[in-house]
Amino acid sequence: MMCCKLYQGYFMKILTTPRMDRCIGCHSCSLACARLVHRRLSWDTAGIRIASSGGLSTGFEARTCLACDPAPCVKACPTGAYTQRKGGGVEVKISLCNRCGACARACPVDAIFLDNTGQPFVCIHCGRCISFCPHACLEMGDVAAQPMEKGEEEVNL
Repeated sequence: MMCCKLYQGYFMKILTTPRMDRCIGCHSCSLACARLVHRRLSWDTAGIRIASSGGLSTGFEARTCLACDPAPCVKACPTGAYTQRKGGGVEVKISLCNRCGACARACPVDAIFLDNTGQPFVCIHCGRCISFCPHACLEMGDVAAQPMEKGEEEVNL
């Protein structure tokens, strides 16, 4: 029997990239994120970016939020548009964002992307990109065990 933590009805998971050696650089995950999550069709509006590791023969890397806890981008945001997600990562309220870019400058892994208007895009760990990867490079992983708090419950699967 597997045990997971539930927080407000959601299993706590984060997007991981365990098999990037299989990546062919097709950007299907980025386009899926942009279209399905952000309702746009542009690599500039995706929360996951694929880039060369230094040349075609060296493979590719996925640049995505590492689910910091505490997240430096939350502290850097002057308007409160970024809030800490339980278990790591962030939730973003675009309506509060003033497009100053402080969040992107504070990210230690360069995983917050600004479009040409300064609007930030970051992985929200929803996993909608996973099924679009033709080589199964991406998966959802469990958040590291943490003490349970009010609003959480343990669920046996």
